[in-house]
Amino acid sequence: MPLVPHDAQFLTAAVRPSSYPPLGPPEVAFAGRSNVGKSSLINALLRRKKLVRVSARPGCTQQINFFSLGGDQARLVDLPGYGFAKVPLSVKAGWRGMIESYLTGRPTLRGVVVILDLRREPSSEDLMLLEWLKSLNLAVVLALTKADKLSRNQAASRLATLRPLLIAYDPQPVLFSALSGQGREELWARLKALVDPPEPPAEGD
Repeated sequence: MPLVPHDAQFLTAAVRPSSYPPLGPPEVAFAGRSNVGKSSLINALLRRKKLVRVSARPGCTQQINFFSLGGDQARLVDLPGYGFAKVPLSVKAGWRGMIESYLTGRPTLRGVVVILDLRREPSSEDLMLLEWLKSLNLAVVLALTKADKLSRNQAASRLATLRPLLIAYDPQPVLFSALSGQGREELWARLKALVDPPEPPAEGD
C-alpha cells in the first residue's frame, strides 16, 4: 500500500510508555513550542482539517498522540508543546518527562520534525531540544512555519539569517505555511525518507 499524506488515522494517546501502542512500524515525532502552529502543520501536511485538534489556547496537547499512516506502515507522533503555555510548573515538568521518556526509549523512532516560527529567533528551549536530539543521534528535520506571514524576499532573508544557527541540526530547513500549503510536498518527502530510506547500492554496482 503506498504511503499517502491523507491516509492517516488516530491510534491512541499516552502519558507513559506502558500506554504506547505496541512497537511496529517506524515513527516520526513532531515537537515545537506551544504557540508555533504544530497542530496546524500536521493537519496541513496530512491534508486533514481536524485530525489533530487546533486550539486558540497554547498548551492543549497534554498527551503523546500517535497516528498511523498507510494502514500502519508508519506512524506520526505529536508530542506536547513546550515553553509558551500558561500552565503550572508541575504540569510542564510532567510534559518534559513524557517527551524525554518517548525520545530516549522508543526504538522505532526514526527522527523528529522540530517546528520553529520563521519570524522569531529560536528560544533557549528550542536550542536545548536541538542539542539534545543531536546528542541522541536522532535525525532532525526543521520546519520553519508562518512563511505566509512574510514576503518571498523577507522569508529568504530570514532563512539566510537563521541558517548559520541551524545548519548543525538540519542544513536544509523547510519553509512551511499551513495556510498556503508552501513546503508541504518537501516536508512530506523528508518524512518519507526517514521512514523508508533508499536501499543501499548492491555490492559491485
